[in-house]
Amino acid sequence: MIKIKYFKEITFTYAILISLFHFYINIWGGISDLWFNSAHFALLASLGFLTYEASINDDRKKDEVSVLNIIFAVLSLITFVYMVFFEESLYADADAQMRLSDLIVASMTIVLALLLVKKSTGYIIPGLIVLCIAYLLFLGQHIDGLFAFAGMSPERFLYRMYYTSEGLFGPIATISSTYVFMFILFAAFLLKSGAGDFIVDVSSAVAGKYTGGTGHVAVFSSALMGTISGSAVANTVSTGSITIPMMKKAGFKPTFAAAVEAAASTGGQIMPPIMGAGAFIMAQMTHIPFVTIISVSVLPAILYFASIAFYINIHAKEHNIKGEDNDIKILPILREGFHFIIPLSTLVGLLVYGFTPTYAAGIAIIAIILSSYLTKNKRMGLKEILEALALGSQNMVVTGVLLIAVGVIVGVINISGVGITFSQLIMEWSNNSLFIAIVLIALASLVLGMGLPVTASYVVLSVLSAPALVGLMLSPEMAALVNAGIEMPEVAMYLLSAHLIIFWLSQDSNLTPPVCLAAFAAAAIAKTPPMKTGLVSWKIGKGMYIIPLLFAFTPLINGTWFERFEVFAFALFGIMCFSIVMEGFWDKKMSILERLIYAIAAVLLLIQDKVFEMDSYFGIVQNTHILGFAIFASALFLHKRLAKEEDKYASVS
Repeated sequence: MIKIKYFKEITFTYAILISLFHFYINIWGGISDLWFNSAHFALLASLGFLTYEASINDDRKKDEVSVLNIIFAVLSLITFVYMVFFEESLYADADAQMRLSDLIVASMTIVLALLLVKKSTGYIIPGLIVLCIAYLLFLGQHIDGLFAFAGMSPERFLYRMYYTSEGLFGPIATISSTYVFMFILFAAFLLKSGAGDFIVDVSSAVAGKYTGGTGHVAVFSSALMGTISGSAVANTVSTGSITIPMMKKAGFKPTFAAAVEAAASTGGQIMPPIMGAGAFIMAQMTHIPFVTIISVSVLPAILYFASIAFYINIHAKEHNIKGEDNDIKILPILREGFHFIIPLSTLVGLLVYGFTPTYAAGIAIIAIILSSYLTKNKRMGLKEILEALALGSQNMVVTGVLLIAVGVIVGVINISGVGITFSQLIMEWSNNSLFIAIVLIALASLVLGMGLPVTASYVVLSVLSAPALVGLMLSPEMAALVNAGIEMPEVAMYLLSAHLIIFWLSQDSNLTPPVCLAAFAAAAIAKTPPMKTGLVSWKIGKGMYIIPLLFAFTPLINGTWFERFEVFAFALFGIMCFSIVMEGFWDKKMSILERLIYAIAAVLLLIQDKVFEMDSYFGIVQNTHILGFAIFASALFLHKRLAKEEDKYASVS
């Protein structure tokens, strides 16, 4: 390690310049996608090699960097410089035949990406990438059956990975350098302008006084924070440092408090308008407008956060945890922080009006700065603006390099045709059952989630299994028309439903042991056993499994808005019943028979009439929903009567 004078200031300035470069290119353009993506990798990788290890070590060593990391940072920049000076000569002079220098730089780019991903996420993703490369080059030749592959020369492989849109600098890298970078930068500006404190204050004022109030504050604040962060771990750390101690102080068990925060923060990935990086990838892969994705995601996101709120309410009832007795008034908070509504409204308005997400995010960033001057205490001066620019680049390092590295996996899947083969296997193993196919994908997401971050897991699974899901969702008649080459608008919504199912199922890696980063982050704050916290958060976050089934078997995504609201309204009661069944408590402890009745009500409230081949009542409301609600209401009424009688008997005796 060597100590460099003013090293922190140098890297801080460098991070600012990286953000300014991305902001300028995304708003005004000027270079090709290939060059921009190459620059995106080179800048983030060089910053990562210089700062990542320092960021996780002792603050006293933040002016130190190893000579090897400096060399890696310089080599990262060379990958872009070489692209700029030698790409055109490859076509003009070398007739697209890879030269020795091309082979060296292309290989070096892949190795540098693997090194930085290994530093930030461990060995699993680099190992998977190496396995994919080996499969494409020589391993596939030694495999019999469906997954056999004739192989590819190293020269051809490196050309397609470095110089074309099939590898490192392809569509996934484009999403990273445009949508993801601009929205992470937008989130950095919001946080630096004080939005985090505003969100927690609003949450406390709105939800703090209700039963289990501090738990609902955690859910409400995480939902609001999710609209700007789109990162489960970042959400957990930022809001959890406030809400977890609040919940513990109010009487929630530490493990439950940490699990609630982890489950609620995971919802940030599915909460419009930003959602996670996967939402931008979804828009690119499906060619469905981003504004369509976020509009259909609002009701499912509310269902998910409501499912957590039900668990909190039941836990609070069982342990007699009351709301906070605070004097927080909502109007003064809104008056002080009303300017935060302006950039969010600007962002959503521009998206709805038809502007690209990158342009909308850029204008919204400017709106944050300008609107901050409408207040006295939260104005963004030059210092805050520079800190936000630096924070945006620093927060993007791991995500950006990871997405570029995952481009190799996607390239291998597409080049080899493994995606088509895997889809055929899902169709075969599921025996044309959509439910079994979803279970298989859920199991695959669970396994992948043990080693891959959420975004990488979604990308891999969607490439492999989305076509199979769409095929199972389509009716035989519609499938025949699609196979005949007839374009149908309805198919796009089925495609969106399939991708949303995979996207939601991929989120469980934040909550599911043995690798559950959001739960581990919450456990560190609450000082609870990480694995136990993961198990409780996995139970509380079960909406991540239930709601995707609604995407597949109800019109929650692809129906009319009336049909969506009908499903949404009854699903709220269905998820409430499911929570009661899981906890076995409402006003008092429930018997097995009571839980069985609520389980029947939950199923009826969540499924459609077509399961029983019935016609909907007047063609509007589902018969199953009416029956389920009747059972639920009757059971709840009787339960409350019994609870009152038990309390009366206990008080007399």
